[in-house]
Amino acid sequence: MSEERQITIRRQKIKKNHTKGKLIFFASLAAILILIAIFAEYICPYDPYAQDLMNAQKAPSMEHWLGTDRYGRDMLSRIIIGSTTSIFSTLLLVAIVTVVGTAIGIVCGWSGGKLDTVLMRISDLFLAFPGLVFALAVAGVLGGGIHNAIIALAVIGWPKFARLARGLTMAQKEETYLMAARLSGSSTLKLLIKHILPNIAGPILVTAVLDIGTMMMELAGLSFLGLGVKPPMAEWGSMINEGRNLLQVSPWMALAPGMAIFVTVMVFNLLGDTLRDYMDPKQRSK
Repeated sequence: MSEERQITIRRQKIKKNHTKGKLIFFASLAAILILIAIFAEYICPYDPYAQDLMNAQKAPSMEHWLGTDRYGRDMLSRIIIGSTTSIFSTLLLVAIVTVVGTAIGIVCGWSGGKLDTVLMRISDLFLAFPGLVFALAVAGVLGGGIHNAIIALAVIGWPKFARLARGLTMAQKEETYLMAARLSGSSTLKLLIKHILPNIAGPILVTAVLDIGTMMMELAGLSFLGLGVKPPMAEWGSMINEGRNLLQVSPWMALAPGMAIFVTVMVFNLLGDTLRDYMDPKQRSK
């Protein structure tokens, strides 16, 4: 083996190890955020719903690291408890659109025909509207609330995964290994679950992780507009809405939850980007 070839292989290994290290790092950060959301009730330094008007709109201090809101509630405690609603609602939403969209896409890509035509035209109809505007209309009709906000965003979120899964399924359907599996007598359900799904799971997983940040901001947007959580439940989008009128007087009331959204979205976006690089076939083959 030539020296130049050895140098190339060494660089490829270094790059792959670097990507793996980044993936572990960002996955650890995401895990920390999820653990905070799980144990939020035990981590809060104060009762996030206890009002104390004597301490209303107090600036950040050693006693209240992120200050207090207009009702004297500790902002740090409300951001921590709000992570449970914001993060878990987003993960639930992404899970719903991923499962539903992938299932529809696999069925359409495998069966084709009129079913494929009808479902893809429906997805085109949803994609033709601006996503958040359509979600606002659906959430408004349903009457608001965190569950209805999730339903509204799920209605506009599934076509992306359906399109992706359909294209990947159609590409896999013509592969030689699948033809051999058909000849061996495997049922359609077995072909879809055992052969198609594992081979298209990578791109779908990457898309789902990258979609977490987008869905979190859209969910926060609905809450900001009053179509998400109902007071006094803590949620980052609604907390920004509560503090926006006092931005000049008490900026920490809006900036603190805004920073929580920024950090969380950034972590999951970086995790998704790194996961995409790590699962790249060119990377795995080296």
